[in-house]
Amino acid sequence: MEPVNVAVIYYSTSGNVHALARAVVEGARKAGAHVRLRKVAETAPAEVIDAHPAWARHHRDTAEVAEAGHGDLEWADAVLFGTPTRFGNPAAQLRQFIDTTGPLWFAGKLADKVYSSFTASNSAHGGQESTLLALGNTFYHWGGVIVPPGYTDPIQFTSGNPYGASAVVGDAEPGEVSLEAARHQARRIVEVAAALKAGRAV
Repeated sequence: MEPVNVAVIYYSTSGNVHALARAVVEGARKAGAHVRLRKVAETAPAEVIDAHPAWARHHRDTAEVAEAGHGDLEWADAVLFGTPTRFGNPAAQLRQFIDTTGPLWFAGKLADKVYSSFTASNSAHGGQESTLLALGNTFYHWGGVIVPPGYTDPIQFTSGNPYGASAVVGDAEPGEVSLEAARHQARRIVEVAAALKAGRAV
């Protein structure tokens, strides 16, 4: 059977969600998947970005990362979305991309794929769970197969978020516990997507 195709589609302001996304890519590749890392388009005005040094630096540092398109969703057997939490919801930039997918949804091209998500916040209890649950609402509409990490690996009892990998960052980057939780989540998504792909082939 052909390897599972995994699209990791994210938005990151200062680099924390990007760090989680890279850990997701690592976990998925080690599980044998073909992986595409894609960022969504930045919609904030340049003057707003430039007013925040960390934001501006990350924007420059990831200029080479390809932007997500509808073709990435069609190609993928599984999709992991990453976003910072914004008042308990996904960032507007990620929502903007998701909100363009109506034609794919209407054509049934988003159904029966595996979906999962990950996030980061500046403070503890900063809306991480509600952000991931909010993304789940979209996956329901798409007819997706939602696969959370749950408590399916010892790292989950340390990271503590069964909905998806998450990091409390403040002024620091995501720690090793959060990164390993992201790797585990990716491995789990690949395993489930591979089982579904094999079942359909039969």
